[in-house]
Amino acid sequence: MSKRLQVILQDEDADELSEAARADGVTVSEWVRQMIRRARSEKPAVDTARKLAAVRAAARHSFPTADIDEMLAEIERGYSSN
Repeated sequence: MSKRLQVILQDEDADELSEAARADGVTVSEWVRQMIRRARSEKPAVDTARKLAAVRAAARHSFPTADIDEMLAEIERGYSSN
């Protein structure tokens, strides 16, 4: 199902939009649809504040760990034992 969307633009904006569509070889409607799809695909799945909150929550924890060389050696031993 399709929906119709009407957007009121200033003449200058409408002219620029028409020029952009013409340069891409598509109609104004198709150009707008492509830009909407692009904007949606580039939008992060999770907002920045939520990501930062997750990182801060993880940083509050303290877990035992080893020297990087020791950890890599343990990983290699795990590969060899299989």
